[in-house]
Amino acid sequence: MMKTIHRIITFLKNWTLPSAIATGTVMYFTFSLIPALDGAARFFDPIFDAIFPFFMGMILFTTFCRVDFHRMRPTAWHWIITLLQILLVGMATALILVMNLSGNDLILMEGILTCIIAPGAAAAAVVTAKLGGNLESMTTYTFVSNFVTALLVPLIFPMIDRAVDIDFWTAFWAILYKVCLVLLVPMAGAYVVKHYIRPLHRWILSVKDLSFYMWGISLSIVTGSTLKYIVHAGTTPGFVSAIALISLVLCLVQFALGRYVGHFFNSTIEAGQGLGQKNTAFAVWIAYTYLHPLCSVGPGCYILWQNAINSIEIWHQRKTHPEQD
Repeated sequence: MMKTIHRIITFLKNWTLPSAIATGTVMYFTFSLIPALDGAARFFDPIFDAIFPFFMGMILFTTFCRVDFHRMRPTAWHWIITLLQILLVGMATALILVMNLSGNDLILMEGILTCIIAPGAAAAAVVTAKLGGNLESMTTYTFVSNFVTALLVPLIFPMIDRAVDIDFWTAFWAILYKVCLVLLVPMAGAYVVKHYIRPLHRWILSVKDLSFYMWGISLSIVTGSTLKYIVHAGTTPGFVSAIALISLVLCLVQFALGRYVGHFFNSTIEAGQGLGQKNTAFAVWIAYTYLHPLCSVGPGCYILWQNAINSIEIWHQRKTHPEQD
């Protein structure tokens, strides 16, 4: 019995992200396909929506407890990846304007644009640490990326969709407020614990990969929510398939471009995660808030692809560097 439990625990440790995605998938289809569970689904749905931001904050808090704040400073790859993101946003915007897209074509391109303009994921620092990358460098880029996105969204969205009515400063402060809640509050908490509550700090550091496994739990919730967005998108399976395929290509391109830039600065892992791993929950929010709701399907699919890539990266890291596992 103990051997079986040990094997299960070992499997979950080695395949945390695929297990989380599979769990979220099974949970979603279980609750959606069994009529007797409709009441439970309606009961738990708002609870998950309410606790998820808090849970993400705790994940980042435990991650930031490992950060050396004195080593957080912008480096060359941060600016090049940022310029590359702005260039990709400009190309997508120009394509929409030059071709005067409308209807499903516009929705498709806006979905692509949200996946490009979205900032680097806050959880990218968790994966970067798991892959042996520089945690401080990745955390710094996350702040840079979120600030750039706060500037780009109110500038670009009114240009591509005439139905969008955004006051620049209102949108800028709304986005910056979300950034503060997601990033600054956990960082401030980590700073206080690190310097003034040392026993708690030592305990957090003693639990190996705590933030990573917490993120695995959150990924189950995200996967279920993502499938709900996709299944209830209100469009044809063919159109959803097209969005899914294009978001896969875009995900591969952004990871590859980031890693290519990063290898010039000995920051392949960090730059790859910085450009490739997006804050898709944020992308879904801006799509619903400022664009057509169907645009959220793009980042919804992207989150599944980026975590599949993360799983492959972690598997490769474990295979090539077993001593770090």
